[in-house]
Amino acid sequence: MDTFSAALALGPLGIYLLLLGAINLSSRPLVVTGAREIVALALALSGLVLVGPMQLFMPQGAASQFGAMVWALLACFYVLTVMLVVLVSRPRLVVYNISFDELRPILDEVAQRLDHDAHWAGRALSMPQLRVHLVVDNFAPLHNVALVSTTVMQSNTGWQRLHGALAERLRETPVAVRTHGYWLAVVGLSILMVLAMRVVEDPQTIARGIGRMLNP
Repeated sequence: MDTFSAALALGPLGIYLLLLGAINLSSRPLVVTGAREIVALALALSGLVLVGPMQLFMPQGAASQFGAMVWALLACFYVLTVMLVVLVSRPRLVVYNISFDELRPILDEVAQRLDHDAHWAGRALSMPQLRVHLVVDNFAPLHNVALVSTTVMQSNTGWQRLHGALAERLRETPVAVRTHGYWLAVVGLSILMVLAMRVVEDPQTIARGIGRMLNP
């Protein structure tokens, strides 16, 4: 793989790992919606998709007719695909930099404040007045917890209220710095440094790579 292709493929991924490491090195948890997590992951993988499937399955007829504009069409197709995944996905919240044991009492406190009828059944939490029903999915290696809806018919307003209340409560919750955050940051920074060194050693490869893209 030439330097230009490597930079396109691994640059966004390196930035994503660096940011993920910074999140895990923070002393506060971070809660995001499932839609934002999907978009962030799509951006991280966009370079790999561009260098891989888009080039491999390049529609030659469209490339000969539209020239470099074919990349804009392929990018629009990728964006629309990501938007479709976001729209068909069930409501979900992802909490970074916290364990299930740390999150459960906080989530229980927030749930009782929003809905006095809230109750647990194992790892499933039901808030009938808020019309929110979820199950807690714990990813222990990275200390991430996902709150995943259990049914299709749920209240988007209820999920928004839960997101806002949980984010406000977590801002007051200190947590220990996770050691795996260092590894994520180191891997991401190493990828970016290696790519930067290769570009400095052969800057003309960027111009040649752009020329190839403009003439597919």
